[in-house]
Amino acid sequence: MTIKQLPPELRPRERLIQFGAGSLSNAELLAIVLGTGTKNKTTVQLSEKLLSRFQSLGSLGRSTIEELCDINGIGKVKATKILATLELGRRLTAAAPAERFTIGSPEDVARLLMSDMRDLDREYFKALVLNIKHQVLKVIDVSIGSLSSSVVHPRELYKMVIRHNGAAVIVVHNHPSGDPTPSAEDIRVTKRLSEAGGILGIDLLDHIILGDGRFVSLKEYSLM
Repeated sequence: MTIKQLPPELRPRERLIQFGAGSLSNAELLAIVLGTGTKNKTTVQLSEKLLSRFQSLGSLGRSTIEELCDINGIGKVKATKILATLELGRRLTAAAPAERFTIGSPEDVARLLMSDMRDLDREYFKALVLNIKHQVLKVIDVSIGSLSSSVVHPRELYKMVIRHNGAAVIVVHNHPSGDPTPSAEDIRVTKRLSEAGGILGIDLLDHIILGDGRFVSLKEYSLM
């Protein structure tokens, strides 16, 4: 059976689109990089053969073009794709600690996001996913609302926080009017998110509302 003959929900590319890259196995991710298999092997089977031959992704990434091309179905094009992809992963891992922004105050959040969000014409609700040291692992877009409101469901927020291995989260949204004064709905949503986070063991540290050069921390105003 070829990849095209598999049900869509079992194909690596379709599964990545629907569920995210984190839901795929190493073989499935490698299959997407390879793109095509051989006459007798699907891309996933070819990927499994590679992983079996080299035992680990680290070993695979340290292999040479010649070693990869010794595998039936791997030519120079596929070999270069494999090595380039794994090198990018290695560089990302090496660079991440130095590049992570540490949040120690509401001012840090404003400094990180104000320039990008102050002039937006709709409400954007974002989340800063943090590790235990309160370093930013990821800035995620949770929802985009109308001129006056955003729709935020705890399930959608914390699903993304968990996906990125977050230990804590800070939520942020903008007020297109430029006035960051919290609305009753802002306070209600914050309390709902905080309660949900408590159940899951993920701390909602703050909710920052950004205006035009101004911001409000709901935590500092004891509104959460």
